[in-house]
Amino acid sequence: MTRRMRFSSARGLTLVELLVAMAILSVLAAAVLPVAEVTVRRTKEIELRRALREIRSAIDAYKEDYDKAVKDNTLPGGASLGDSGYPEDLETLVTGKDWGGPNKIKRKYLRRIPSDPFDEYGDGWGLRSYADDADSTVWGGEDVYDVYSQSGRTALDGTSYSTW
Repeated sequence: MTRRMRFSSARGLTLVELLVAMAILSVLAAAVLPVAEVTVRRTKEIELRRALREIRSAIDAYKEDYDKAVKDNTLPGGASLGDSGYPEDLETLVTGKDWGGPNKIKRKYLRRIPSDPFDEYGDGWGLRSYADDADSTVWGGEDVYDVYSQSGRTALDGTSYSTW
């Protein structure tokens, strides 16, 4: 008995099969990339909303403590007539404030200032003081009443990130 080698049973891919597989993979990759980009952008938008909520909640808590200290007459140095009760800068929310009273403890409102995920140029947050207009892009410098993103980009819902 002689054994014959069959070349037709050799395993492998032909050039045509390889090209078809590559074409299918490239079509799938072209469909997945835009979806992945939208997912990354949506994640950054969620992070921006969370950061804005965190900073704004800290500003509101600071204002509530100020109002309580004025009401209880425990504010160190007293309240001046033009004082709005909002923090002088964002760093005050991290370093804390002593509101007087029996225990001399600084109340801290943030562990750190969250970063703006869409801050492309390192400008940080845009600030508005209590005396500024609601849509002002120039900070008056007296206090921090509100924060906003300085990004000029447009969100997935069509609004500008700076209006959030």
